[in-house]
Amino acid sequence: MAEPILMKGNEAIAEAAIRAGCRFFFGYPITPQNEIPEYMSKRLPEVGGVFVQAESEVASINMVYGAAGAGARVMTSSSSPGISLMMEGISYLAGAELPCVIVNMSRGGPGLGGIQPSQADYFQATKGGGHGDYRLIVYGPSSVQEACDLMMKAFDVADKYRNPVMILGDGMIGQMMEPVVFKDDARESSISEKPWATTGNEGRKPNVITSIYLDPEVLDAHNWKLFRKYKAIEENEVMYQTYHEDDAEWFLVAYGTVARICMSVMEKMRKEGVKLGLIRPITLWPFPKAILRQVADKAKGFLCVEMSTGQMVEDVRLAVGGKAPVYFYGRTGGAVPLPRAIEKRVRDVIAGRDPVVTDYLEHNQGGGGK
Repeated sequence: MAEPILMKGNEAIAEAAIRAGCRFFFGYPITPQNEIPEYMSKRLPEVGGVFVQAESEVASINMVYGAAGAGARVMTSSSSPGISLMMEGISYLAGAELPCVIVNMSRGGPGLGGIQPSQADYFQATKGGGHGDYRLIVYGPSSVQEACDLMMKAFDVADKYRNPVMILGDGMIGQMMEPVVFKDDARESSISEKPWATTGNEGRKPNVITSIYLDPEVLDAHNWKLFRKYKAIEENEVMYQTYHEDDAEWFLVAYGTVARICMSVMEKMRKEGVKLGLIRPITLWPFPKAILRQVADKAKGFLCVEMSTGQMVEDVRLAVGGKAPVYFYGRTGGAVPLPRAIEKRVRDVIAGRDPVVTDYLEHNQGGGGK
C-alpha cells in the first residue's frame, strides 16, 4: 500500500487531477486556490501536459471548452468571484455536453468579500449560476483525502455523462495540510474513447459541438435530452454518509469541513446521552433527498449547519417535506461555526427554545460561542 504523503489541500487536489489523466489546465489566479495553478504550472510539463495562465477567468473557461471539445481531460480552478465570471462558459459546456472538472475553493462574499472560507456558493453550484436549464454534478469533500478521491472520480463521471463536474471546497480544505494516499497512479489507460470529439473526420462525417439551436423545436428536444440525463445522474450518482442513523432522534446536517465540526459535536453529546446523528451529503447535486425523507419518519428534528445565511437548508426542508422540523445555524463571511456554538443550538432546539421560524439576527448573528 502506498505511503501517506503530507500535502496542502490545493496541491493534493492538483496532483490527484494529474494522476486522473488531466493534461490541460487553464486558469487565472485568485485566493485561496492559488496553489492549484502554481502546482499545475510545474507538474503538467513534467507529464507532457499543458498549463496556460489565461488573461481572465472568462478566457480560461472558454479554453476549457476548446480542450474538452477535442476530447482532452481538462480542468480549471478558481474561487467564488472567479467562478461567477466563468458562468456563461459553464452553461455553454453543459449545453454542448462537454466533460470537464471545475474546482471552486469558495470564499466569503457577496462581491469581492474576503479570502476566508465560506459555503455561500452552494446556490451558485447546485441551482445553476449560469443561464438555462442545466445541472452540474457537485461534490462537497470534507477532508483533503476525500477531495483527492473525488477529484479522480470527477473526471470519470464527467466523461461518463459528458457533463461538467464541480468540486466545491472552501479555504480550509484548500489551505490545510493532511496526509493523503494516492490510490491510483496510472489512469491514462482507463480513459474511454470519445467518438463525439473534434479529433478529425477520417472515414466519417465531421463532429459538430455546439450549444446553439435556433429552431425552437430542436432546442426543446435538446433540453429534454439533457433533462433525461440529469434524471439518470440523480438515480445513479448520489453519495452521502450517515452516522448513528439507527438510533438517532435528532440529526445534524452538514457538508464539507463544517461536517467535521459537527462530527465532534455529535460524538461529545452522544457521550452525554443525547441521541444525535449526522447526515453528510457528499454529492450536493444530486442531493441525497431519499435518505433525509427516510429518516424524517422517525426524527424529532434536523439542525442544518452551514457557513452561509442558509442555502443547503432549503434542500433539506424540501427533502424532509414537513415530516419533521428543520432548524438552521450559520456563520458567514469567513467566520467558522464553533463546536460550543453548535452544541448550544442543539440544546436550545431539543429544549424547545429555538422556534423553527427563526429570527436570523437573534439566533444566528455572531454565534461564536455565546
